[in-house]
Amino acid sequence: MYNPWNPSWEATAVYRARVRGCLLGGAVGDALGYPVEFASLGIIRSTHGGRGVTGLVPDGEGVVGRVSDDTQMTLFTVEALQQSHERARLKGGDGAWPERVREAYGRWLDTQRQPGPDPRVSSGLAAQPWLYARRAPGNACLSGLAQVHHPDPAVPLGRPGPVNPDSKGCGTVMRAAPFGLARVPAETAFDMAARCSQMTHGHPTGYYAAGALAAIVAYLVADESLEGAVLRTLRLLARHPGHEETSTALDRALDLAVEGAPTAEKVESLGAGWIAEEALAMGVYCALATLPHSRLRSSGGTPTVTEGLLLAVNHSGDSDSTGSICGNLLGAHYGDHGLPHDWLTATEGRAEITVLADDFAAESIRI
Repeated sequence: MYNPWNPSWEATAVYRARVRGCLLGGAVGDALGYPVEFASLGIIRSTHGGRGVTGLVPDGEGVVGRVSDDTQMTLFTVEALQQSHERARLKGGDGAWPERVREAYGRWLDTQRQPGPDPRVSSGLAAQPWLYARRAPGNACLSGLAQVHHPDPAVPLGRPGPVNPDSKGCGTVMRAAPFGLARVPAETAFDMAARCSQMTHGHPTGYYAAGALAAIVAYLVADESLEGAVLRTLRLLARHPGHEETSTALDRALDLAVEGAPTAEKVESLGAGWIAEEALAMGVYCALATLPHSRLRSSGGTPTVTEGLLLAVNHSGDSDSTGSICGNLLGAHYGDHGLPHDWLTATEGRAEITVLADDFAAESIRI
């Protein structure tokens, strides 16, 4: 089995491909779903044909391939973890990851408030003008980051957090995949993602769903199957009080994946994706139900990453978030070489995301 901590050239190349795949796959799914985020399935089909969206389509301004706040916040999470790794390597200790993540999310918040980069900023994501677009960011993310909360790893999980304690919107989970890429055990990735989600969303289901996505990605990076990654994550969730909503949603995704050919109607039976556990379950289902060699799949044909991503965005709900989550999972599973080339080249920020992914992978390997 592939070992992400093995320093061999082969292991390094596989790890880098999975990091690229996870981040680029999330961006592609985001770009597919963003133009139809607020459209019903009926409207999607009447506008784009009976199969719905079958590729990248223009947004409301006629531009193809734009990404949303989902990709933006994911990239700032990556930048924070990279800085934490660098700090740990140069200064020792744990790299103060909660502080780095909070600072990075503060920089993202600035991009939503300012028209462009501060001329005094010459490096990092905050210096990139394309990230200053405001693409329907979540209210809980905006209001939560207007407060200042630094997670305390010593406080047990399971109780409502101090920021937006009743909120469990999908803004927690759509930015959480990078914690699973950080070359830490899945249990650690789960904890990091859950605690950093509390910066904006305090409901336990919201932050458990974020932790679950991070854990699934961590297992995938370690060469676990997607089904195995979800099952192991369910066992991890069961250790935490108040996990039931998140676990039930994942169980439903697993059960649905064995019920014949995947359809948009089955996706919608899991929810609309506006809340965290639904978005997670929908992304997991779309990835599981379209894996070509999964024992869960009972329909014929030869499904692809393309099929999974399209399934994840053709529904009456938060299409960019479910597309992003599905893309994170399929990209971490296949690596970047498994992503649809035409969609990838047309996705906003592709070159910058690739550079960030490679820099993050390189810094992670040095630890």
